[in-house]
Parts: sequence; C-alpha cells; structure tokens
Amino acid sequence: MASAVTFKILEDIARDLSSNEITFPTFLDITFQVRAALKDPNLNVEQLAKLVGAEPLMSAKIIRMANSVAMNPSGREVADVKSAIVRVGMEAVRTVSFAVAMEQLLKSKQMQPFEEISHRLWEHTSHVAALCRVLARKRRINGDEAMFAGLVHDLGVFYLMSRAANFPELANDKVELHALLVGWHDNIGHALLSAMGLPESVLEAVRDHETDREITAIDNLSNVLFIANKIANRTSSWRDKELDGEIDTTILDTLFDADALAEIVEESEEEVHSLKAALGG
Repeated sequence: MASAVTFKILEDIARDLSSNEITFPTFLDITFQVRAALKDPNLNVEQLAKLVGAEPLMSAKIIRMANSVAMNPSGREVADVKSAIVRVGMEAVRTVSFAVAMEQLLKSKQMQPFEEISHRLWEHTSHVAALCRVLARKRRINGDEAMFAGLVHDLGVFYLMSRAANFPELANDKVELHALLVGWHDNIGHALLSAMGLPESVLEAVRDHETDREITAIDNLSNVLFIANKIANRTSSWRDKELDGEIDTTILDTLFDADALAEIVEESEEEVHSLKAALGG
C-alpha cells in the first residue's frame, strides 16, 4: 500500500498539472523555449540558430549531431549552429532540447540517490529512441517523430524522480520508489507532455507504451513505440528485475521471426551508437 509520501507527491503533481500556472522543473526550461519558438510558423533557421546559440550545451550537441555518421555521410563537417540546423532539420532541435534537459537532470546533485536507476533509464531511453527510428523507417512512418517519441516516452520517470528527490525517506525505500515509478510514469508523462502542447500522436503513444494489447501490424506511432519498448526491455530495462520480475515480451515472437528481430536489433545498435555520439551519455 502506498505511503503518505507517495500520496503527497502524486497530490502535488496532480495539483500542478491541473492548474493554469503549471510550474515545470527547471530542467525543462530550454525545452520550453525551443517548443515556443518552433510553434511560430514564421520561424526561420537564423532565428532558431540564435536561440540555440545562446545555450552552449545545446549548440555543441546540435553541431555534434550534424557531424555524426548518420547525418554526415559525405564527411564534410560543419562548425556553426545555423549550418548544423540546416543539416539535421529544425524538428531535430526539439529532440536535442529534451535530451539536453534529461541529461542535465540525471547529472544534477539532486539525482545522486538515483544514480543506478538513472543510468539504466538513460540506456533504456537511448535504445527505445533508436529502435523507434529503425522500426518507423521500415514502415514508412516519420522516423524523426518516432525517435522523439522514444526519447520522451519515459519522461514521467525522470519527472517523478525529480520530485522524489525532495523526500529522502522515499529515495531510500527501494520497493516503494519502484512502485511509484512503475505505476505512475506513463500517465504522468502523458499529462506532462499534454500540458506542453505536444502532438496527439505522441501523447497517445506515450500514454499506451506500457499497455499490453494484441498487435497484428506495426502501422502507427503508438505501435512503433510499444514494440520498441518491448524489444529494449529484453536487454536494457530501467526496471528492477528483482522487484518486477521478467517483463513479458512474447508478442515479439508473433510479429518477427528470429532473423528479422536480430536484424532490427543490429540496425538499432548503429543508431544507438550514432545517437549517443551526437547527444552524449
């Protein structure tokens, strides 16, 4: 049964998310600035480059992404933010802003009590994002949107840990913390992203990424994320197996033969390497 501390955290979050003046954690500040900029239909590359250029970490990662093997097959390197944005596309800036925000949170002092789970979470997130891109590419679904959904699908876990950091007794209670994260991360992630005004396709995918269901075809973003999460859970789950047991991934055997699944995993490993090289971590 959940303790008073868990109820307090959930109550505070519910109050925050239902208010007109939502107070988001500071680790999402840069993401909000980028989101607001991208909503402007008249935004041009010069304006976005100016915003990104004011944030050194963002600038470095955008340039790094533009020069990564996946984005730069010609081998011609770029050294300025504007050229980097032209190469990777303006939507990629949104993805990088979330990656920077989450990485900074995980490296912050307040997250030290969660160091082990934070590492597993970042590994899992990288794998899911890469798998989403590979699966989407094979099914003519927008690969950039799929990778973005993979990157933010566990935002609820990041957010819950940032709130739990204020309650040492919860941070030290492995069982209750795990129950809080597993039981609430998908709904809270959905609510958080909804409040940030993200597209319905991404919201639906994040809300349902842990909901077991029968899937006969990977034909939309929600199914892409669900299957990517299942594949990643075989080798890089953030959950504690001692507390959670093995996660059921039998649906994969009905959708793929062994060779097809191995090919997807192999392709995604290249994407993971490229993603980590670009984003760091």
